[in-house]
Amino acid sequence: MKQSLIKEEKGDIKEIFRRIKKRDFSGNIGLAIKNSLYQFSTSIVAKIGSLIFTIILARLLMPELFGLYSLALSTILIFGAFSELGVNSTLVRYVSKFLGKNNNKKAKEYVIYLGKLKIVLIFISAFLLLITSRFISEVYYQKPLFLALVAGVFYILFINLMSLFSSILQASNYFRGVFYQEIIFQIARVILVPLAVIYALKISLSNEIILFYVIIGLSVSYLFSSLYLSIIIKKKSLFLKADNSGLSLKNRKEVNHFLIPISIIVLSGVFFGNIDKIMLGRFVGAEFIGYYTAAFGLIGALVSLAGFGGIVLLPIFSRMKRKSLERAVKRSLKIVFLLCLILFGLTVLVSGFAVRIIYGQEYLLSTNVLRLLSALLLIIPITGIYIAYFMSKNNPKIIAKLLITSTIINITLNYFLITSLLKFGDFYAVIGACVATLISQGIYLAGLFYYSKKGDIGD
Repeated sequence: MKQSLIKEEKGDIKEIFRRIKKRDFSGNIGLAIKNSLYQFSTSIVAKIGSLIFTIILARLLMPELFGLYSLALSTILIFGAFSELGVNSTLVRYVSKFLGKNNNKKAKEYVIYLGKLKIVLIFISAFLLLITSRFISEVYYQKPLFLALVAGVFYILFINLMSLFSSILQASNYFRGVFYQEIIFQIARVILVPLAVIYALKISLSNEIILFYVIIGLSVSYLFSSLYLSIIIKKKSLFLKADNSGLSLKNRKEVNHFLIPISIIVLSGVFFGNIDKIMLGRFVGAEFIGYYTAAFGLIGALVSLAGFGGIVLLPIFSRMKRKSLERAVKRSLKIVFLLCLILFGLTVLVSGFAVRIIYGQEYLLSTNVLRLLSALLLIIPITGIYIAYFMSKNNPKIIAKLLITSTIINITLNYFLITSLLKFGDFYAVIGACVATLISQGIYLAGLFYYSKKGDIGD
């Protein structure tokens, strides 16, 4: 029985590579393979573009301004999370389901209902950011972020518009458009934002106005992407021309019930990823947030490199039967862990050299932060595989529960360690934030591992 499962698994993988080689994307399997390739390509473009953009911006702004930018963006992202609340994922799930049944009318009804919900959430999030921006910048942070947070209103509007259009194209099984949109966005922000910064520095504008220009530049980049997607949607999402009589009360209740666990995952994930900077912003100088962000940027790029194996294989594994899925996930864990171990060792060895070459002499204080955070290379890629495993088994509630627990632990540890170590200096407070991040990420991974064992993953 075991040998037959292994044989079947190898046969599936060979068939996938055969189709890729011959560019045979016919049928449902071919469509799934093509979409996975476009998703993978989009991820590569996004990660490479993000790294290039971060390096350019860090070098232009220098540690203090770069830290202020990172703090402003993290704050905007937290407010922006309330405008998402799982709407995009829900749209893709339900719209693609009814498009698969050739029920264009029903698919459009879900787009209209979720689109209206999205618009309401966008305006609530943007309004809350607008009315609290002065308090956040002047009372909580005590840093010149007011205008950047005001510009964040446009950021929230345009990034959510883009994500909504992307979700409609994904539901329409047109991932090529999302891939091209990512290219447009990355090129736009790598050009527009540095030009805005150079101009602002040349005419000696204040730090607050420079940050305003940066966020506006990012917002315009998202606007360009949204305009491109709107054109593609008119050509590819023809189901939107169908009649619309409105979603029934029963369907609305079903959608709202599905949104709850997804919303928890989205909110917890955004808080989990940004709360360290939010809390550091209250207690330390902006330049130390810059050192922390610079180190985290490199770790993020390396994590993406280590996690690409899982990104490629898991969409394939998710179509396998239970035992084959568990065996394949177990194998991918071994492969990714080995790659993570190699990257971890290299990062510890060349941290100083890497920081000096990539960011410049001004960021040398990021070196020890980078060495400490390099432990995340042994955690985050493995976590990503376990998340994909639970999602493939349609069990997001476990992820939501663990994310909430880990986020609470993260907030508690950040506050305790930052405030306790602050008496030794701002840099030690940053080290405290690093330790809090490592512990909470480790607890999250341990929880995923525990529940995977309860589900009898592996042999």
